[in-house]
Amino acid sequence: MNQTLAVLGAGSWGTALAIALARAGHAVRLWTRQADDAAAMTALRVNARFLPDIVLPPSLTATADLGVALQAVDGVLVVVPSAAFRELARSLRGLLPVPQLAWATKGFEQTTGKLLHQVAAEELGSRVVCVAISGPSFAGEVALGQPTALTVASSHAAAADFWVDCLHGGTLRAYRSDDLVGVQVGGAVKNVLAIAAGIADGLGFGANARAALITRGLAEVQRLGVALGGRRDTFLGLSGVGDLVLTCTDDQSRNRRVGLALASGKSLQQAVAALGQVAEGVLTARAVQRLATHLDVPMPICDEVYRVLYEDRDVLQAVRDLLAREPSAEL
Repeated sequence: MNQTLAVLGAGSWGTALAIALARAGHAVRLWTRQADDAAAMTALRVNARFLPDIVLPPSLTATADLGVALQAVDGVLVVVPSAAFRELARSLRGLLPVPQLAWATKGFEQTTGKLLHQVAAEELGSRVVCVAISGPSFAGEVALGQPTALTVASSHAAAADFWVDCLHGGTLRAYRSDDLVGVQVGGAVKNVLAIAAGIADGLGFGANARAALITRGLAEVQRLGVALGGRRDTFLGLSGVGDLVLTCTDDQSRNRRVGLALASGKSLQQAVAALGQVAEGVLTARAVQRLATHLDVPMPICDEVYRVLYEDRDVLQAVRDLLAREPSAEL
């Protein structure tokens, strides 16, 4: 059944998902804070800032008016950076036209270390039904209609099924999960590990090191995810190992490119500025470090990334420290 949907956030990922939903036959309203951007998308039928080569489908309309975007919609999908999630959720008080909120944002709230379903409940009330959409998915490939698989997670089966039905079709496959915590943790922590992978590759350490980093990184994701209430097997799926492998191995990954830049001698500020977009792993590294310390969860790779980003640790020294760790059991 075709739906009317609001996608809140017109960056590359929000625009790509809006395009995919519109191609699937849904009427989509894409909201941006910038009135000039909304007007340009309406006039030019492209998002010239983020996806300039992809024509917006006819059933996709752009607006900078949040009320207009939400009017009489069947579903609301938030796709803003994690740092903007609470502010937007607060803006939805009294405006949310449905009892559920979905998001494709990946990250923790930096200042509190909370997962986004906790933020949503604080801002919109505990009765709001939360849905997290995650998985290995570069925006450009989704916008081009290349095959992609996603996980839709919610503790409410009907809410998950709604978004699975909206997303599934054509070149998109969607799978349901009831592990809301695990899916969010996998989508967040992989960005920190992608910075580590970029550093390792930028230093020329080769494929063996990359494979080891991904595998040991997955162990770190699992440890934190289980400590927060997720299920271990979730991290063997799309939102865990799938997203981790994608983000650590392809230069479309903004977080990986941050690591490559750091390995080349650039400062964090220079690395981020060169992207022109948010690299979630930079913010997530701080939240992960605090959570791991609080929960006494060993996450040595993420710890070293945090030190490189925020304590001016030399990248070569960070690698030496990881290699010098005492031997331990693999699993």
